[in-house]
Amino acid sequence: MIGFVVLASSRTPIDVNWEVNDLLRTAGSQAAGFLAKMQATEALLEARKFDAFNKMSAFVVHDLKNIVTQLSLMLKNAERHRDNPEFQEDMLMTVDHSVDRMRQLMMQLREGATPPGTTCGVNLPDVIQRIQKEKMDQGRSVEIRRLNRLATRGHEDRLERVIGHLVQNALDATPPSGSVWVSLEKRGDRAALEVGDNGHGMPPEFIRERLFKPFQSTKQAGMGIGAYESAQYIRELGGEMLVDSEVNQGTRITMILPLFDVRSESDLREMEQT
Repeated sequence: MIGFVVLASSRTPIDVNWEVNDLLRTAGSQAAGFLAKMQATEALLEARKFDAFNKMSAFVVHDLKNIVTQLSLMLKNAERHRDNPEFQEDMLMTVDHSVDRMRQLMMQLREGATPPGTTCGVNLPDVIQRIQKEKMDQGRSVEIRRLNRLATRGHEDRLERVIGHLVQNALDATPPSGSVWVSLEKRGDRAALEVGDNGHGMPPEFIRERLFKPFQSTKQAGMGIGAYESAQYIRELGGEMLVDSEVNQGTRITMILPLFDVRSESDLREMEQT
């Protein structure tokens, strides 16, 4: 990078003396300062781009890890149930869902951090029931204690990943003989979706200082990305996550989400079509 300082011609003849030399040195220093500032700005922009890409890559790797876990479990179950027609149907659905998810991840890497798809009304009971069936197919039970018909606005696939992550964390923290549940109810003008368990719980200092921080996890093989990504997305939707946990007693994580009237969206579409 080269900088130039252009000076106008003098109106009168001048001798190049120490004053002129000082002026030229000052002008040169100013040009060098501008160049250094420009270089620093470009380096900062490049560093921010790499930081954003690395953060997004961490999210993608986290999702790929979950997909690999799901497919590995399916292959393990295939040793016993490969001749079962219902298992074969579920297996094909799982593979189809995994391929679709990996395509979305590739698109996300190409196009940036915004996930594909449009923001729309998400029927929360449907999402919860799909997650319950998925975990049941994996041999784990998730109880639905309350299921009001409520909806919120967001990306359905991304919201399903957030809820599924919380449910999977609850299952990981709970022995097979323990209980994991989900409830959905209306609180004022918002939806309250609770994922609870009676597993090993979390200490207060972990909740306060590390729970929703990236690369922090209580699991030995955990990446510490899921909770951070989940909390970040819920905030983007205008909601919040509340945590109530006690060591050796269990954990309750409640997502408070803005309500969305699905009927209003369908009415709007009908108006646009007429």
